[in-house]
Amino acid sequence: MKKSSRLIAGLVGLAGLTFAAAAGAQEKPTSGGTLNMIAQPEPPTLMVGLNTQGPTLYVGGQIYQGLLSYGKDLSLQPSLAKAWEVSEDGLTYTFTLQEGVKWHDGKPFTVDDVIFTADKFLREAHPRWRYIVNTYVESITSPSPDKVVFKLKRPFSAFLYAFELSSFPVVPKHIYDGTDYRTNPANNTPIGTGPFKLKEWKRGSYIHLVKNEDYWKPGLPRIDELYFRIIPDAASRAVAFEKGTVDVLRGGDVEGFEVRRLSKLDGVQTTTDGWEMYSPLAFIEWNLRRPPFNNKLARKAIMHAIDRDFIVRNIWFGLGKTAVSPFASTTRFFTDDVVKYPFDMAKAKELLAQSGIKPQEHTIRVMPIPYGAQWDRTAEYVKQQLEQLGFKAELVSIDAGGWSKAVSDWDFDLTFNYTYQYGDPALGVARHYLSSNIIKGTPFANNEGYENPVVDELFLKAASAVDEAEAKAAYAEAQKIITDDMPLGLLFEQRNVTIWRDKVKELVRTGIGVNESMDETWIAQ
Repeated sequence: MKKSSRLIAGLVGLAGLTFAAAAGAQEKPTSGGTLNMIAQPEPPTLMVGLNTQGPTLYVGGQIYQGLLSYGKDLSLQPSLAKAWEVSEDGLTYTFTLQEGVKWHDGKPFTVDDVIFTADKFLREAHPRWRYIVNTYVESITSPSPDKVVFKLKRPFSAFLYAFELSSFPVVPKHIYDGTDYRTNPANNTPIGTGPFKLKEWKRGSYIHLVKNEDYWKPGLPRIDELYFRIIPDAASRAVAFEKGTVDVLRGGDVEGFEVRRLSKLDGVQTTTDGWEMYSPLAFIEWNLRRPPFNNKLARKAIMHAIDRDFIVRNIWFGLGKTAVSPFASTTRFFTDDVVKYPFDMAKAKELLAQSGIKPQEHTIRVMPIPYGAQWDRTAEYVKQQLEQLGFKAELVSIDAGGWSKAVSDWDFDLTFNYTYQYGDPALGVARHYLSSNIIKGTPFANNEGYENPVVDELFLKAASAVDEAEAKAAYAEAQKIITDDMPLGLLFEQRNVTIWRDKVKELVRTGIGVNESMDETWIAQ
């Protein structure tokens, strides 16, 4: 597979920490069995092209697939594309598709599905791909039945990172073409190419997937059935794992103190591997269209009033690292030469006084992201600190679907979110700050309403740079400006732990972890 030297140089490895050894190499894979996991919270939909919330990706990753996957070192791996080539000028990308692939309804997977996905479906429905295709892609064509060619208007150094499951889930043209994508009935009965098919979704109880007998990889998948259990209570999720009702716990399924306890059980393995592609970074999302958040000094004041080290240590049980930049420290182009916000209440009150904001005149609705008790505790702490500054604050609880709609419609004062970085800031970070990405309909765009033409230009310059040093300089300047403006309240870099019974083999194999197709995963009988 030919790649330009410029792009090869960009594939930087990110090492994860494994707490326990993987399955012994001598073991021979067996087929059959049922794997029990947890969908927390219950996803609003399984249609990955319309919703990229964590639970949707977890379940949907077994149904849908992208053109590529990525190793733990972020090396390119085949998925629906078996080969790829990049022209020396970095403007032409040619993907060769796998043969013999079928959709779950038996229809053949074709090059037309890929072109429809790229040029129509995701252009309309996906915030990251919409930006990429509108900004960089000149044409998408097919010179033969097994090839798709993307011709770019200008170089885009992150382009090969843009084809994993959550960024580029290939959808069936025969199901979606000519329909309203968001109301298509297939969103509730998804049709993909993945190793498992939807059998039943019993709302509030479980999502049941079964083996795809016509899967395009011979002899796979090895497991017969997957159950994603819906268990709203965190303590009950821990008990379910301890008793063996559940085999796998994903990052966020249980409280931090339970991670420590459950990891010590006999017959249990844990790892922080499988998050290299995502490197999630949590932040406060405040609506810059509304006071007091439309005031830069007020935002700076609030940042100084929040002890982020306390949040990591006491609410997240040390499973994180205080964020200093919108770029995770584990990713390319990170710099700590930025404006910093140490916890300092005196400084916070001084800045608030300078801002002209009278805090007693403002009631702030604090809306937790509904992903578990630790997010609730984080919201409670931030509410407390706002009140310390003199603001009135009230908690507004909401379910996952309601949260997604509120953020998508910009109907919030202050909430919480986290960004997946997707191997390159042009994909995972820029989308939250580019003024061109202020769009309704998704909770993962520039929902705060930040507009800075200098930042826009720096992100564009860096993403289009052929020279690594030029990109580094532009990204460094962007980080300085963003941390001075603080359009999102940077909190911490998440450190997620996956826990599983050691009868489960080959669970975390790539840089997208348990969102990867579990076609090679097996259960020791």
